[in-house]
Amino acid sequence: MEQQTWQDPSRPAAERAADLLGRLTLEEKLAQLSSIWPNSDGDGEDVAPLQGLLTEPDMDLDALLPHGLGQLTRPFGTAPVEPAERARSLAAEQRRIAAANRHGIPAIAHEECLTGFTAWQATVLPTPLAWGATFDPDLVEEAAALIGASLREVGIHQGLSPVLDVVRDPRWGRTEEAIGEDPYLVATIATGYVRGLESSGVVATLKHFAGYASSRGARNHAPVAMGPRELADVVLPPFEMGLREGGARSVMASYVDLDGVPSHGDSWLLTQLLREEWGFTGTVVSDYFGVTFLETSHGVAGSPAEAAVRALTAGVDVELPAVRAYGIPLLKAVRSGDVPESVVDRSVLRVLTQKAELGLLDPGWSPEPPAVREDRPVDLDPPVLRDAARRLAEESVVLLEHRAGALPLAPGARIAVTGPFADEAAAMLGCYSFPRHVGLEYPELPLGVAVPTLLESLRAELPDAEITTGADRDADVIVVAVGDRSGLFGRGTSGEGCDAADLELPENQGALLDELLGGADDAGTADGPPVVLVLFTGRPYALGRWAGRAAAIVQAFFPGEEGGPAVAGVLSGRVNPSGRLPVGVPVHPGGQPAGYLAPPLGQVGDQSSIDPTPLYPFGHGLSYTSFEWTGARLSTTATGTDGTADAEVTVTNTGDRAGTEVVQLYLHDPVAAVVRPVNRLIGYARVDLAPGAAARVRFAFHADLAAYTVAPGRRITDPGTLELRLAASSGDIRHALPLTLTGPERTVGHDRRLRCPAEVTPL
Repeated sequence: MEQQTWQDPSRPAAERAADLLGRLTLEEKLAQLSSIWPNSDGDGEDVAPLQGLLTEPDMDLDALLPHGLGQLTRPFGTAPVEPAERARSLAAEQRRIAAANRHGIPAIAHEECLTGFTAWQATVLPTPLAWGATFDPDLVEEAAALIGASLREVGIHQGLSPVLDVVRDPRWGRTEEAIGEDPYLVATIATGYVRGLESSGVVATLKHFAGYASSRGARNHAPVAMGPRELADVVLPPFEMGLREGGARSVMASYVDLDGVPSHGDSWLLTQLLREEWGFTGTVVSDYFGVTFLETSHGVAGSPAEAAVRALTAGVDVELPAVRAYGIPLLKAVRSGDVPESVVDRSVLRVLTQKAELGLLDPGWSPEPPAVREDRPVDLDPPVLRDAARRLAEESVVLLEHRAGALPLAPGARIAVTGPFADEAAAMLGCYSFPRHVGLEYPELPLGVAVPTLLESLRAELPDAEITTGADRDADVIVVAVGDRSGLFGRGTSGEGCDAADLELPENQGALLDELLGGADDAGTADGPPVVLVLFTGRPYALGRWAGRAAAIVQAFFPGEEGGPAVAGVLSGRVNPSGRLPVGVPVHPGGQPAGYLAPPLGQVGDQSSIDPTPLYPFGHGLSYTSFEWTGARLSTTATGTDGTADAEVTVTNTGDRAGTEVVQLYLHDPVAAVVRPVNRLIGYARVDLAPGAAARVRFAFHADLAAYTVAPGRRITDPGTLELRLAASSGDIRHALPLTLTGPERTVGHDRRLRCPAEVTPL
């Protein structure tokens, strides 16, 4: 038979997709916007509240497949399956899907991959909040490329990661899934992840677009009330960078409504902004059940058909996780004229273009992924990926407080290890790891990967130490481990749907610390050994009651399967801690700190009796060595509103061991047209130094980085004096360098510079 244009791999993907689109019936078009969820009948705990929403009551799979299928939902992440066996069965499903429709079009298979491939026996990496603590986008990119390789190995085409939500209130249960409270940190780390995943050939999905982490009261799915400037300058920049610099090919809409407009039905957000202004050409997928929620939760649609029409018109291309509104209801709506078929066509064209890019329309396409085709074992926890998990974990551990002599632990010390998470593998795992996301429904199921506990790791790390359990008052030091247990929808203290009323340590763990530190002097209990506090959490908790009383405080944000050895390495001194806080740690659990992005009136002052100053600010983290910062300078003291300036400083390791300093560059704009943050991160660099070594750090600042929104759709840089602040944290400014911007006020658009490149030159 003569090869058609859509079958020719030498043609542009969009041209091939357009040719195929013209050959499809309406039913076949709608099938490309639909999905099914294999092995999910709505009875599992994670979807039990949504039972009946998975498919239409009268949906017949055998009747659906002859028209084709857009997506397969979580073939590995729904139930525990042996990886090689599932790869073979997925190949068989794809063969069935392709054979059932007259054009032989397979489905895109997607999976969650937030802390690694969410599959049984797959590597569990640290949570994104831990990625933020590394301040290391290159390492995150490397890890994401390895995750992508695992996905492709077994036939997965799209990953539903990363999360680019900027944390606004850490009581939000999904804080652990976010990278931090600063848009620049979120943007750069997430873009590293996107680059890595896309480099492996897997479609990265930016989520949740937009404002999901800004809900009232930090409640999951709750309404969002924010002004256009906060949306433009805090929430949206990470998505811009993830698309422009990362090359993400998919975006997931958010569950929330922005000022009364649900994201899944927001034409301004999903079409005008995302596509017409930003130029995005990929696919927009719904969050799970997000189209149906327009009807059942938001009340802006009166039926599945109305929900389908609103979502499709707004710009949601694919309904996940299973077909409901985009099935028969949408078919009837098109035939009745409620929505033009041309609106269907634009979404189908995007889906088919992506399938062409993935090779799914090629004549030589095979449903067998590499592992099946080559008939070899599938290892989803290979040494190279476990090594990346280890390095991420080690770089993410933050030493919050340290009194001389408490750490590192002496090799032959008598160490008492206690606390509810001292010997608990769950302390390491976030809610999107398979053991906590799905495994909780299978209590007899092994974890599938080795996850050493802190106790096990300390015994391996310090073989000559005498390590006991319990609060041994005769020990040289007590290590107490507290924290969170991740889960979903109330089955944990952190995770999706596990929001917190305040930032008090959960499950009465504060009482344990009070007991250990009660009547404390400067180094621990008055009548006992010094206490080292270790936190395994998915959010920051208020530590004001114990700061200054514990001998040391170590923070780990669900550090993954290698988290136990990583924390043990920090406690022993094998690892010199280099993590920095991606979110500030508050003093009190009640009123939430305003966050470091607060303007002057959000800081401490005479206007209020409440001091919102964090106990440990954004960017804070200590080391076992010391660093000196000298020779700070700007290449010029004045530049235009479209000009540049280089900020430089020399960093020297003045201690006796190798270490890493994280040099942070903040912008302070004392006089602006609208209220601005006192400090805003615009650049950073990790500087690895041997004892006595030095390096020159240079930041290439462009005036675009000083731009801010003055009115909806209008962002400017304006003349005036700024300060570029070289700092060890948002609260530890080492050098403030005045820079005057000259010339006229300048309007900047979405093509502005988003990044402040850093160069580290050893001296």
